[in-house]
Amino acid sequence: MAHGERGLAADQWRHWQETYSAHPGMYGSRPSAPARHAAEAFRAAGAAKVLELGAGHGRDALHFAREGFTVHATDFSATALDQLRHAARVEGLGDRITTSVHDVREPLPLADDSTEAVFAHMLLCMALSTPDIRALVDEVRRVLRPGGVFVYTVRHTGDAHYEAGTGHGDDIYEHGGFAIHFFSRRLVDDLAEGWCLADVHAFEEGELPRRLWRVTQTLPR
Repeated sequence: MAHGERGLAADQWRHWQETYSAHPGMYGSRPSAPARHAAEAFRAAGAAKVLELGAGHGRDALHFAREGFTVHATDFSATALDQLRHAARVEGLGDRITTSVHDVREPLPLADDSTEAVFAHMLLCMALSTPDIRALVDEVRRVLRPGGVFVYTVRHTGDAHYEAGTGHGDDIYEHGGFAIHFFSRRLVDDLAEGWCLADVHAFEEGELPRRLWRVTQTLPR
């Protein structure tokens, strides 16, 4: 990773740690709409185990656990995962959720073909370079079993914050302290090469509103 990328990654880690510390449970307890979609897609595929990347304080991981899945949740913020584990204990879901502090620029902490579903809500569009994103999707392919489902969401180049704020190159722009990699449709299609791309669903979230794609793709059997 170039020095500038390392510096941006370190800045973002500090920013998220401070944000989760200052605003515990900042996204609330209700699951996101993409997580509700993902639970249905995972169940239809016969999945029992879910890996969530960038789980934060766990509103979606908790939803998957309530729906009967066994969940392994990762995030690079230990503060967020502490909040997730506490919420899981309170709800009596501690036996369904495990966690790992993990930076997705590194190999995923799972064995080959060891999970059946992967979910990532606005994780791939964080301050990751295009090579980082490609390497992460390769890692998702590695840990998924044939027939496994990958659901992810990203902000895209039609978003109001695209090309606003501080530019870091590679379609990464920082606004309000958060650095976002805005996806083009070409990047989505490139990442789906070798997968069965089931759906690219456009939706909006939040007050701006943020404009996102929800991507559902399956690893061929």
